[in-house]
This record gives sequence, structure tokens and C-alpha cells, in this order.
Amino acid sequence: MKGVILVDKPSGMTSHDVVDHIRKASGMRKVGHTGTLDPGATGLLLICLGAATRLSEHLTGLDKVYEGDMRLGVVTDSYDMDGKVLAENDVPEIGMDHIQALFDEFTGDILQVPPMVSAVKIGGERLYKKARQGEVVDRPAREVTVSEFSLLAYEPPLATFRVRCTSGTYVRALCHDIGERIGCGAALDSLRRTAVGKHKIEDAVPLDEIQRPQDIKARLLPLGSVLELPEVIVRPTGERVLATGGALRGRDLKSGCPVLEGWVQLKSVDGELLALAQVQHVPEPLLQPKRVFMSPK
Repeated sequence: MKGVILVDKPSGMTSHDVVDHIRKASGMRKVGHTGTLDPGATGLLLICLGAATRLSEHLTGLDKVYEGDMRLGVVTDSYDMDGKVLAENDVPEIGMDHIQALFDEFTGDILQVPPMVSAVKIGGERLYKKARQGEVVDRPAREVTVSEFSLLAYEPPLATFRVRCTSGTYVRALCHDIGERIGCGAALDSLRRTAVGKHKIEDAVPLDEIQRPQDIKARLLPLGSVLELPEVIVRPTGERVLATGGALRGRDLKSGCPVLEGWVQLKSVDGELLALAQVQHVPEPLLQPKRVFMSPK
């Protein structure tokens, strides 16, 4: 088996727990995920099987969409309700327009300081390990992009929101920062990931419905359908060049190359993913295969 299955992760499991479940159900060891969800969070995980694990770096970096609740009036060490409560405060009278205006200030390209309870490495050690030892260290801010931060409902003390953001954005840090701006503190109360790139939670299968290899095969997405990289169609003569590890030129392509540099998908006329290649322009496009998936002829 090779391909990607969209899984709806339940609360209370780590992303690695989900991978272990899929390994047992599939009978395969070569299984991996493409972006961690905290144990308390639910929603979409892209699980790669077999050769699809070689696509993971191109899936991990896709934009994400989340929906969740932030609880105003609470401050925790982890920025969510799973952490140690550091303070509880009265929630001031505040309207939805005011909250949305604060959300708007955290939309666009922003600098975000990751939580102490996170997997970010400082000095070669995960921050959460330092936090367990009672350490608090300076964390350099990282640039992330929040393309949407919308207030969907407000029933004090819970504010329901939707966030569209780049990979690496900490939604619980957004909640913490909003709480500081309001003055009463806030922590993430619940979170659900609803999209990863073009992949939607509506197309995912609940984890408990995956118990046997046939459960996976019935929902497995082929390699050629999961990526969002530019596509190049390769002539049969080009496939023979690929089979020997050679680089492709314009004469080997049925379609032109849509980019001058970067990664592209090389596909057969039937839509099978043959390889991932990097494009150079010297002076005509030269497509150098980096990961070859084509089946032996």
C-alpha cells in the first residue's frame, strides 16, 4: 500500500498514537503523519503510508484551518486548559466587535513567541522538557501568517473562532496574546483542525472506523492526488529517461514547465505520480528528479 489517508483524530490521543493505530491496522511499519495535533485537539491528520512518507515534507508545510474556543479570564502555563492554571480573573464587559477588532490586529504577517510548553528546540532541547524542570527561557519570535482570524460566536467566557494560518502557528499562543490585550487573560479551551491545504475534514474517516487493511485501502488517496505542487506531464520517452535517473528537458515533456524554479510533480499522461523534481533554468528548463515513484515497467 502507498498513499495518504485522511484521519479524523479523536481527543485524548497524540498524533504518534494515531500513527501506531494505522500501523497495526495496515500491518505496515512505514507510516507517518504530516503535522502534529496536540492530544486534546481533534480533527484532520494526513497519514502517509509506504512511499507516500517521502511526500511528507511537502504536506507538512501546507496552510491549516482551525476552529475552536478560547476561554477568557484564565491564564495557564501551556496557554490551553490542559496546563497549570496560573491566574483566574474577572472577564470585563466586551462586545463581539471589540473582540473581532483585536483578532484583526493578529491577522497578516505577525511575530509569535512559541509557548514554553511546546516542541520548539532551544539549545538543542525541547521547550516542554525545560518547562517540566521549571525553567522559563527566552524564546525568539517567529514570523507566521494568519490569513483569517474570525469570531464566530461569543458566550462569555467562551469565544468561538476560526483561524487560517501557515504551518507552525500556535493557535493557543494567539489565545494567550488576545487575553493579554483584553487584560483578563485567555487560554485555548478546545481546538479542531478542519483543513490542511486542499484537504478537508469532511473527507476524513474517524479513527475507530480503521481496523483492517481493507478499511485503509477503501479510503487511500493515490500519490498523484495529494500534493499542491505544479504539475508537468511527461512523454513516454521522458519516462525512460526518468527510469535511468536522468534529468528531463523540454523535449521530454508533453506539457510545458509552468515554473522557472522550485519543485514540480512529474506525472504520466494517465495521472500517475512518477517523481518530484527541482527545476533549473539554464537557459531552458532542466528538471532534475529528486524522488522517483514510478512503477517498474
